[in-house]
Amino acid sequence: MSELTIDPDGILPVDKPVGMPSHVIVTTLRRKFGFVKVGHGGTLDPDATGLLLILLGKGTKISDKVMGGDKTYTGTIRFGAATTTQDRLGDITEEHDTGHLTEADIIAAIQRDFVGDLFQKPPMYSAVKIAGQPLYKLAVRGEECEREERFIHIYKFTITAFRPDPVRAEADFEVRCTKGTYIRTLAHDLGQALGVGAHLCALRRTASGKVTLQYATPFADLLEMPRVAVEHRVIPCMNYLEGSF
Repeated sequence: MSELTIDPDGILPVDKPVGMPSHVIVTTLRRKFGFVKVGHGGTLDPDATGLLLILLGKGTKISDKVMGGDKTYTGTIRFGAATTTQDRLGDITEEHDTGHLTEADIIAAIQRDFVGDLFQKPPMYSAVKIAGQPLYKLAVRGEECEREERFIHIYKFTITAFRPDPVRAEADFEVRCTKGTYIRTLAHDLGQALGVGAHLCALRRTASGKVTLQYATPFADLLEMPRVAVEHRVIPCMNYLEGSF
């Protein structure tokens, strides 16, 4: 067996494009480069972009450690409308004017209710399973069920820009949080707290654990590379665990 047919062991940071599910990234890399053991260290919604950690070879054995890392995101919240999916892809469920909304209002609501230890209810449009059934399958049938709230921690939630508008005000943000935090739900709940409704209209993951977006290669670029070049971008398992990369 040649060296190139042996899976590298470690983590491959990928910059995921918009519109592509995380599992498609995994499947495409497996087929394109002949990797045998491939997984990911924490999914991203199809509409989100940014850092997706692909686990290769023995890297799949440390998936719990990879998934357990804190996450950092940037994105945009659109106020004035709540949606079924809590993002821009869903149907609008309620609408409100936002002419009165100010950046100070948003910051005050965040500081009051959305920083520190929180309990968050997973959205219906998610892969969380209830009695073995993914919630999103119930949601597409128009069904809703009780979901147990999950403990999360928001280390940082800052507004980086605000664009006032009478109908659809928008705010850019940065969030650093623990694993399992749904940023869509954070946007939705913030809109409810402000009484105007809101949904997520853009999301980009910029860090996962100690790995930041600067280590990631755009997915389209990876597909143009020979396998040996892709292997050179893999962070070995021990380096990842020690944070020496």
